[in-house]
Amino acid sequence: MREPKYMQLADMIAKTILDGTLAPGSKMPTHRAFAEKFDIAVATATRIYKELERRGVVIGEAGRGTFVRDTGVPPTLGVHQTEQSDQIDLVFNMPGGAGDSDLLRHGLRRLAASGDLEALLRYQPHSGRPHERRIIADHLTPTLGAINPDRLLITSGGQHGLAITALGLLQQGDVVATDALTYPGFKSVAVMHRLDLVPIKGMHGVMDPDDLDKRCRSRKIRAVYLMPTVQNPLGSVMDMQTRDRIVDVARKHNLMIIEDAAYAFLEPDPPPTLIQLAPERTVYIGGFSKSLATGLRLGYVVAPDENVEKLIEATRATTWNAPALISSLVTGWIKDGTLEKSENRRRIDGAKRQEVCQIALDGLPIIAHPNAGFAWLPLQEGSRASPVVARLKAKGISISGAEAFATTTAIPQALRLAFGGLAPTELESSIKAVRDAVRA
Repeated sequence: MREPKYMQLADMIAKTILDGTLAPGSKMPTHRAFAEKFDIAVATATRIYKELERRGVVIGEAGRGTFVRDTGVPPTLGVHQTEQSDQIDLVFNMPGGAGDSDLLRHGLRRLAASGDLEALLRYQPHSGRPHERRIIADHLTPTLGAINPDRLLITSGGQHGLAITALGLLQQGDVVATDALTYPGFKSVAVMHRLDLVPIKGMHGVMDPDDLDKRCRSRKIRAVYLMPTVQNPLGSVMDMQTRDRIVDVARKHNLMIIEDAAYAFLEPDPPPTLIQLAPERTVYIGGFSKSLATGLRLGYVVAPDENVEKLIEATRATTWNAPALISSLVTGWIKDGTLEKSENRRRIDGAKRQEVCQIALDGLPIIAHPNAGFAWLPLQEGSRASPVVARLKAKGISISGAEAFATTTAIPQALRLAFGGLAPTELESSIKAVRDAVRA
């Protein structure tokens, strides 16, 4: 199926922006002038400009026109931010507990008592120390099946894993299919590496394989990015039938699958992973920030053999290696069972917080995983998120709307609640404040 003309023109203009032919700050022609230049209807020109704005390569300014964006450094990199440190934070999900500092003390004492501390102060292999790669690979075996440690790289967090995947395995201008609502960190990666994200239809965070197939037939899509187990921001778990269909479409159109498992540990009985179903084309990315502590920036990437060297080179070009002090701490916690206990605590804590949230919202509908420290609150038709965000900010509560998560031009009117890091004493009152602001 041939790509529609408006999309062909959007691709052409986007290319001239990304390759620097149209410099940042350049003023675009009016819709009418653009339509006359390319012999199209004004409505088609408007559609093209909306598509370019969705891709983040132009920005419309009321009363001034449309301008080429500096795609290298967008204002917030697509990431939701908390503006004031004195506000209650419902923006970032920062799970933690009272005993976390003791966990660190014990880990550091263990390290201090071990031998060859000097080795931690030296440059490390770009892919991670071999024995630590084996430890992480063994830890993942119950979830992913047997993994060759040579296919696993240790990274400076899951976000770093996403970045080196884009840098090492994708090219500027590549098209990546995503959920209509997806992880803002991947949107940031897409902007920095100049990838074109294409939203695929779905239901409550579960991608529609038929729509993915349809889009692949109309555009050259290189990869698909998914969080099949505990999707962020909706918390959904993709069913087995859909996973099989996604894999079928990926094989049919030769797509790389990027499987993000940041929150997968929250699901106690998940279906098989996409890397188990399609190991020849899946890059599996995970980390320990959500299960241990957000400040411990350690993650991993598992990839097909032919991708490993490119990922190693991307690691060398970015961080050289993950800090050995952190990887030694985390692998020690894997070996002594601390990580498993921490994951169990996070699941139990998330379930309790979800229960408090449901009661405090008093009937307002939310979409969430039962063990997650975050939830999605769609607003009623006719309501808008921005006034609610403003009302809560005035009350000392920071909260995010849907914009940071949306890959579509039309932004859903909804709120994302992240309550994993709230003290128990703040949780109920904060969620009730959200309820009151929504109903105001």
